Amino acid sequence: MVFANAGTLGAIPGKRDALVAHLTQRSRVLSEVGCLAYEVGTNDSEPDTVFVIELWDSADAHQASLKLPEVQTSIATARPLLSGEFGGFQFEVAGSPLRD
Repeated sequence: MVFANAGTLGAIPGKRDALVAHLTQRSRVLSEVGCLAYEVGTNDSEPDTVFVIELWDSADAHQASLKLPEVQTSIATARPLLSGEFGGFQFEVAGSPLRD
C-alpha cells in the first residue's frame, strides 16, 4: 500500500527560497529506494513555510531512506535553513480516482 507523508518545514526568515532550491535538487537515490513522488511548494500567505508531499512504496521504504548517507547529507545541509517549526501528517493511501 502507498504511504503518504505530508508536512511543513519552517524556514528561517528570508531562507525559504534557498530551502526550496535545496529540496528540489535532482535525486536518483530517492526513486531507487521507493519514493514515488516528492513535491515541494510554497504559499505566499506563509512566507517562511515550505510544504512537502511525499508518496512512498511503503512506510518502511520512507524510514529506510532516512538512513541513507545521501539523505543524511541532504538533511545536514538543509538544517541551517530551518527554523525548527515542523508540521504534518502521514497516512496509508486507500485509493485514488486517478488510478486502479
